[in-house]
Amino acid sequence: MGGKYDTMTTGGATLKCAGDVTYLGHPKGLFYLAFTEAWERFSFYGMTALVVLYMVNQLLLPGHVEHIGGFSGFRAAVESLFGPLSTQALASQIFGLYSGFVYFTPLLGGLIADRWIGQRNGVVIGALLMSAGHIAMTFDKSFLVALLLLVIGSGFLKSNISAQVGALYPRGDEARRTRGFLIFSTGINIGAIVGPLLCGLLAQVYGWHYGFGIAAIFMLLGLSTYLYGYRYLPARVERRKFEGTRLTAAERRSVYALIAVMIITVFQSTAYYQLFNVTPIWIQEHVALDLGSFRIPVPWYQSINSVFSIVGVPLVFWIWRHQALRRREPDDLAKIGTGAWIAAASNLILVAAIFASGDAPVHPIWPFLYCAVLGVSFLYYWPTLLALVSRAAPAKVNATLMGLAFMSLFISNNLIGWIGGFYEKMRPAEFWAMHAAIAAGGGLLVALFGRSLSRALHPARSVAERSPNRAEATRAP
Repeated sequence: MGGKYDTMTTGGATLKCAGDVTYLGHPKGLFYLAFTEAWERFSFYGMTALVVLYMVNQLLLPGHVEHIGGFSGFRAAVESLFGPLSTQALASQIFGLYSGFVYFTPLLGGLIADRWIGQRNGVVIGALLMSAGHIAMTFDKSFLVALLLLVIGSGFLKSNISAQVGALYPRGDEARRTRGFLIFSTGINIGAIVGPLLCGLLAQVYGWHYGFGIAAIFMLLGLSTYLYGYRYLPARVERRKFEGTRLTAAERRSVYALIAVMIITVFQSTAYYQLFNVTPIWIQEHVALDLGSFRIPVPWYQSINSVFSIVGVPLVFWIWRHQALRRREPDDLAKIGTGAWIAAASNLILVAAIFASGDAPVHPIWPFLYCAVLGVSFLYYWPTLLALVSRAAPAKVNATLMGLAFMSLFISNNLIGWIGGFYEKMRPAEFWAMHAAIAAGGGLLVALFGRSLSRALHPARSVAERSPNRAEATRAP
């Protein structure tokens, strides 16, 4: 918090700043936000791990698809854009639209909260809508309504809960704020791991609606957690104001360079996010999932990706430190490019597995490695992109460009829906080789344009690199 938010007034009574009440050295509100986000991510990733399989195996089949409210008109609209679609292609397209708009609506949810209702109310509205969406998912008739509620609810919740984390700390307390976001991110990662594990198991043992039902319960627990800690949270987040809106020539070059980098990351994001769309279908059809009397739930593979996005952090940091000691740590553009090449390699793992297996089912270790390597690729490119935008974007448009970074995921997820429609028309090896090529396209663009983009984003460093005293400068403490 800090500044004018040292106190909050409600109904004539003045409350102490949320950041005044601390626990383990951090504002108490941080832990309510972290647990809220853990419950929310549990429900979100649990539902996401099920929805494509649910559509392909039950919902879009005869006997169920006729019961979905408004589906005939919706299908006609989608097929007017993409042509006639099979069950799998339609499921892929629906997932792409859903997952894409999940990253679009936070721009609107943040705008509404900033201008009118405040972040606390925004999060509550978002949690209520998402809870209703998960409950609606348990009925065939309300499937489209469920997706709409989840998209709108995520827009309100996702944009505003993160803003509240930063608002708990006073200006200048950057070290504690950074550690606070790490604690908050831990809640996200725990939910992303546990959600697919439990929802996937319940769906396999008891049926799809039990998996969706537990997601609804945990979303309601998240809302309860948030409301319990309501008094420790800022009602409205202070936004810094900057004089003037004109950008200098150098600032404009930085903005154009950042937009170019975001466009490049669309390639590896497209290869990465197919993990949540077509990959479960391929695993269900081609992987030997039976281990004795136990069958591995397909959604569990998505948890593997999340696990390696956590355990891979020390490994990646060790690699970067080792490179830094030898003065060879790559810059941000090179790290983003490396993430693209790793994503390409992960898809080639599936290609190799398919050729190695021949006509036999693929051993479950291969998709395990695919998911694990994809998790490492994500660590290389996505946090690096956010850090680059945060650091290099001009202050006047910093938040806007951060929103645009998430818009790249909107584009990527819509692309995976469209590309997923080709799955049945191609051999599996060709399909995953295509994704390796898409990811490699991002790496190639960094190789071709990374140096010029880095010069636009780091003009001072570029001058130092061209200086005849560069060697002495790099050795300075």
